[in-house]
Amino acid sequence: MKTGFEPGLVREVSVTVTEEMCPAFDGVVVHWVYSTWSVAHHFELAARKVLAGFLDPHEEGIGAHLSIDHLAPCPVGRTVRVVATLVEVTTDAHPRVICDVNAYDGDRLLATGQQVQVVMNKEHLKRYIERS
Repeated sequence: MKTGFEPGLVREVSVTVTEEMCPAFDGVVVHWVYSTWSVAHHFELAARKVLAGFLDPHEEGIGAHLSIDHLAPCPVGRTVRVVATLVEVTTDAHPRVICDVNAYDGDRLLATGQQVQVVMNKEHLKRYIERS
């Protein structure tokens, strides 16, 4: 990984809640609010932004863990700001990049959690996927 990849690094994603982001089961929207699975998607995007600019050409990150506590609803039409903060990079054989992630509607905390990516050599990752 490139230099400067240190705890405290912050990246953000902003999205406007749309109908497609609402929880729907069997094609029926059950609540006109930001779904937990949309939170998960945006947590992943924000955490990926933390890592992306620091990967060397031979490296790739792969998701290993995601936790979410969805604390409050957010209606369609509102803007959600998702903030990922790098909290740790382990020194394992395959480094783990650990980000704390929070989603906000203005100042109101909507969700909090953590996302972990494992950094691997692209060729090793390719062989690992092919074995699956």
